[in-house]
Amino acid sequence: MKISAFAISEITLGKHNVKETRLDQADKLVQAKKKTYSQVELVGQEGALEAEIIIIPGDAKMDLILKDLDFVEARLAKAPAENEKIILNKMKEALEKEEFISTLGLTGPEKEIISGYGLFTLKPVVVINKEELQDPGSLLAKVLAGSGFICFLTVGDKENRAWLIKKGTTAWEAAGVIHSDIQQGFIRAEIISFTDFIACGGETQSKQAGKMRLEQKDYIMQDADLVNFRFNK
Repeated sequence: MKISAFAISEITLGKHNVKETRLDQADKLVQAKKKTYSQVELVGQEGALEAEIIIIPGDAKMDLILKDLDFVEARLAKAPAENEKIILNKMKEALEKEEFISTLGLTGPEKEIISGYGLFTLKPVVVINKEELQDPGSLLAKVLAGSGFICFLTVGDKENRAWLIKKGTTAWEAAGVIHSDIQQGFIRAEIISFTDFIACGGETQSKQAGKMRLEQKDYIMQDADLVNFRFNK
């Protein structure tokens, strides 16, 4: 995943671990050879359109809004089709109120119509304080949470690891985040909620207490679920 640091020079670009305290807690209860945080790549302002999330300081908010407003007005000047014109005017109104396009709650069909646009504020934009840059790991965790991302955990044996997913991701989709073979051979997911995992004192104790659930492909993953995927190899 790429996150663009727009108009921010005080942060180091490149790959960063996302601080996950729940993985730290799990790592204390289940032994493994290594602990692996989820990672994101921080890119500069020039990579903003390709990034999935943009972070900006408060004083750069209008710069981003004006870039989108210029684009929308230029598009309107080309006399687009009526369905496109309606969406453009909706976005123009929001931008003129100094609101991000992402706040409009555009429908799937509406997003499809403007899918080829180079819009910055259609994606999640998180306004940050410069003081938050002192701890990039914690900052990134906050940015991801505020942009609709959660994680799930896998523990034991070789690795305790956090995996990044969007809210609303199914168990079948989460399996594909680990490996396509697991997704293709999916049988079911063994799920322990993080709350139960901590309360019981670990994976084995959670199973003994009857806290492990068997879920199907359409199960919606919850934040910090501990999961083991059963699959046909």
